[in-house]
Amino acid sequence: MRISVRTYLQQDRETLERAGVHPLLARLYAARRVKTAAELDTDAKHLIPPAQLKNSGAAARLLADAIAARKRLLVVADYDCDGATACAVAVRALTEFGAKVDFLVPDRFTMGYGLSPELVELAAQRAPDLLITVDHGIASVAGVARARELGIATLITDHHLPGAELPAADCIVNPNQPGCEFPSKNLAGVGVMFYVLLALRAELRERGAFAGKEEPNLKSLTDLVALGTIADVVPLDANNRILVAQGLKRIRAGHAKPGINALFAAAGRDPRVASGFDLGFTTGPRLNAAGRLADMSLGVECLVTDDPARAAQCAQELDRLNRERRKIEAGMLEGATAAIDALPDAVGAAIALYDAAWHQGVVGILAARVRERLHRPAVCFAPAGSEVGVRVLRGSGRSIPGLHLRDCLDLVAKRAPDLIRRFGGHAQAAGLTIAEANFERFAQGFERAAAELLPPEALARVVETDGALESGYFTLDTTRMLEDRIWGQGFPAPVFCDTFAVENQRVVGEKHLKLRLEKDGRRHEAIQFNALGPLAGKIRAAYRLSINEYNGLKSVQLTVEHAETA
Repeated sequence: MRISVRTYLQQDRETLERAGVHPLLARLYAARRVKTAAELDTDAKHLIPPAQLKNSGAAARLLADAIAARKRLLVVADYDCDGATACAVAVRALTEFGAKVDFLVPDRFTMGYGLSPELVELAAQRAPDLLITVDHGIASVAGVARARELGIATLITDHHLPGAELPAADCIVNPNQPGCEFPSKNLAGVGVMFYVLLALRAELRERGAFAGKEEPNLKSLTDLVALGTIADVVPLDANNRILVAQGLKRIRAGHAKPGINALFAAAGRDPRVASGFDLGFTTGPRLNAAGRLADMSLGVECLVTDDPARAAQCAQELDRLNRERRKIEAGMLEGATAAIDALPDAVGAAIALYDAAWHQGVVGILAARVRERLHRPAVCFAPAGSEVGVRVLRGSGRSIPGLHLRDCLDLVAKRAPDLIRRFGGHAQAAGLTIAEANFERFAQGFERAAAELLPPEALARVVETDGALESGYFTLDTTRMLEDRIWGQGFPAPVFCDTFAVENQRVVGEKHLKLRLEKDGRRHEAIQFNALGPLAGKIRAAYRLSINEYNGLKSVQLTVEHAETA
């Protein structure tokens, strides 16, 4: 592993400073390729207009006609945080628009992913006139065909990459579908649904649906949009940063939905100082736990209810499921670690792991842990029952920068058409199903394809930093200023790099290293998680500023990401 420092153009930094941006932030933003202060304006008026999203107008007309005809709408959700928030956004807004709407969440263990024919059969029992998918559907060719056979219309809203064939839906809204010139290809599923609702409100306005009454305030849904966007780890381009900023603004101002507040309470976090970290690492995982271990209907209910007491009950159950998930994950990680330790010293370009005892709802998190440990694209599999008499495995993969995971799986599938039964996903995350008997073939094909697609330099582990931090910035005010900004995938939170003398080091909590560091005559408390040391007397460290609270007193603490001998 090596530490690198992000570069930036001095001209960009100076331009931002002249526009009134704080000098430290100007340096950080310039290193993230921000050139003007206008790019940092997160006012909602700067959102890309819905008209630029292909078929958003057609979707609005389809929904407006359905509402006017009092047709039954059924939102078919996905079982992760993005799908749950997208479902909640759709149900809340469509209800306000006067629609007859209900929702259905598939059981990931029996139905699998997407709008399958089996899921359509289940949905048909509710006699819907229109199925609305959120966060899936772009690959559901057979499911949409079955809906058409049953006389049920379909509206697909999705953000995943399409395959060679699009489903024959009545309407598809997806920024990544062919012919869509929407400037932001990074909308999460909840973002796509939010845009469809913006277009629908405009259509209903033109039809006079709000004459003599107040229009629904869609900005009130941005707390849900922010949660789904951060939790799905989509790149935070300028448009997504606006959506997240608007949502955090509502949460901090005390205007969040009861379910959001309840999730914060269950996590022991204060929504008044909510950050992207809270959404991605505390509230998001609790919501995801329902889809991983039980039924995401519980998560959706938490987000759609306006009853604080019911929201609190849901959040407590989600918190319990999350603790159970962490316990399962710990056991799986122990087994995966043993498997990794048994590997030859020279690990290939990618790795696939399988254990018959693993839980299919947790393999995605496990793949992320394996990726972090080895710095290799990883796919982890768990048993998923039988399909047409064949025992199958369901896998989840996570990638590293430099390898588009879905494209890699596509290459594997083209070379061996009988190998992967189903797959889909993004650049950094994907899911797939294979026959149990084909695991070794898949592992070899996956490693070979990754070796061809990954540039050699991508296999070297690098900690990207923002360079040294001036002594005057090791303060609570600076730390709060940084935490207040929008950071995430593609727009990483600041990590600094400096040389320190190590004055004291000790193990705490059996697996963390508590440190006292010295630089320029000033001492700094620090912690390195999941590291036992010992460290040399002088180190070069990559670290984040964080706030440590003890006995009611707050102080700056350095969270060390990586340390090496100076």
